[in-house]
Amino acid sequence: MLSDLKIAQAAKLKPITDIAASLGLDSDDIELYGKYKAKINLDVIEKYEQRPDAKYIDVTAITPTPLGEGKTTTTIGLVEALNHIGQKAIATIRQPSMGPTFGIKGGAAGGGYAQVVPMEDFNLHLTGDVHAVSAAHNLLSAMLDNSIIKGNRLSIDLNTINWRRVIDISDRSLRHIVTGLGGKENGVPLESGFDISVSSEVMAILALTVGLKDLRKRLGRIVVAAAENGRPVTAEDLKAAGAMAVLLRDAIKPNLLQTLENNPCIVHTGPFANIAHGNSSILADMIAMRLGRYVVTESGFGADIGAEKFMNIKCRYSNMRPNAVVLVATVRALKSHSGDFKIVAGKPLDRGLLEENLDALFRGCANLQKQVRNAALFGIPVVVAINSFPTDTQAEIDMVVEQALSAGAFEAVISNVWSAGGQGGIQLAEAVIRAAETPADFRFLYDLDISIKEKIEIIATKVYGAEGVDYLPAAEKGIARYTEMGYDRLPICMAKTHLSLSHDPLLKGCPSGFRLPIKEIRASVGAGFLYPLCGDIRTMPGLPTKPAAEGIDLSDDGRIIGLF
Repeated sequence: MLSDLKIAQAAKLKPITDIAASLGLDSDDIELYGKYKAKINLDVIEKYEQRPDAKYIDVTAITPTPLGEGKTTTTIGLVEALNHIGQKAIATIRQPSMGPTFGIKGGAAGGGYAQVVPMEDFNLHLTGDVHAVSAAHNLLSAMLDNSIIKGNRLSIDLNTINWRRVIDISDRSLRHIVTGLGGKENGVPLESGFDISVSSEVMAILALTVGLKDLRKRLGRIVVAAAENGRPVTAEDLKAAGAMAVLLRDAIKPNLLQTLENNPCIVHTGPFANIAHGNSSILADMIAMRLGRYVVTESGFGADIGAEKFMNIKCRYSNMRPNAVVLVATVRALKSHSGDFKIVAGKPLDRGLLEENLDALFRGCANLQKQVRNAALFGIPVVVAINSFPTDTQAEIDMVVEQALSAGAFEAVISNVWSAGGQGGIQLAEAVIRAAETPADFRFLYDLDISIKEKIEIIATKVYGAEGVDYLPAAEKGIARYTEMGYDRLPICMAKTHLSLSHDPLLKGCPSGFRLPIKEIRASVGAGFLYPLCGDIRTMPGLPTKPAAEGIDLSDDGRIIGLF
């Protein structure tokens, strides 16, 4: 089969004006970025507010391996399939970070014959939104440093500064640095560092805002440090929020692209799910809900991370409620959850994963069953999509179906969208329609008026399966401080590994008997959540031994080559 890039480059794209017209959008509703990309003006939300809301579908997964299990491929393929059978469906997905693109995981445009195009633009700069986030974030960093060196009028306690800098490239050498080593005129020496841009609170704010006024208010609430009297110091105090909002004035508008089969895909924001809340923007979904009959969005990583945050954070701030959940699983990933095999990105798969092994599959299905139950905690029907590979046997498929149904899945079906595009997802689309028409009883996992610890412990025990939670001294101190400051009524955005239901990436399947350690707790007040750190979480990835960037180049005629 052709590479993803060759498939994408062979596609016949329609002008983005045609894609917009298929949604009922005219030239006043979009801003063109070349022939195949556009931004959608936010006025569309009010313009079409009288239209009935679409059915809202969230795509999540089992606990993934380092290779991923095809959530974006399934999301795009499901939209293709829904349109195949006469439904007006729109995909809403995140824009990928260039860190993983040039690292080891690759892009996030889907794969095979279920991709977003132009794939090169999607995986690289697109319309510059991530750069705008980086600029706004780093402007605040610069204004914070400037306030200190110019007399420290806010009496900032230098030991409390929590605002670092960001860059959208994986660069481990920038994780921990010291700034201001050039003398008084070049800044006060401070321990600091860089995070990857998609982990910025500014990115989370952009993903959770509902409009320009709300964006401006949220930016102003960002807490960067504490004053010597303990009072929080905000971006508003530093008089930086207005300029930050100006930098994000265009980035707030979602981007319109298309799929290989010329169906609409709205791409906007890209917060990581293991660090932030891992979902595309509320604004993208609000627009899509007015323009389509089905909106298919995607949550990062497994149902214990992205989907939990989709329900408890994104749905809480958007007031939108999902009608169904699609949970993606692969036979090879479920075998790896037996603990018998190890998948390492960039290395050949263990041959045992490609051979029938019902015993390993049965033990690994404990993870599938737990994730089905996790998704069902919110009162929404769950359809399991088995993302198929040629090495899967009928006996293995039958076992996954049986295990999914016994855990409470609404249906479990094969998905062949990678190899066959929308035609390969019709069975899945029909199952999703049946699930979405079933009466749901949506509910949040916790109320906001309970304590910080109670929220953490509900997530830890009900979603992760922990016996309990252990709080390190820094976490206890943070909980007491944020409770005193009134931030205890914010939702919780747990920061933990995506490779296990627990905090330990080596614990596969459905671990039990463990206690969840909370190392510390931080506040993203502008975004509107608290994020406890479960163990060591890196906010700046590093490049692998052989970065993907080594194989990316331009051909003599200027075409991109080597990109997946």
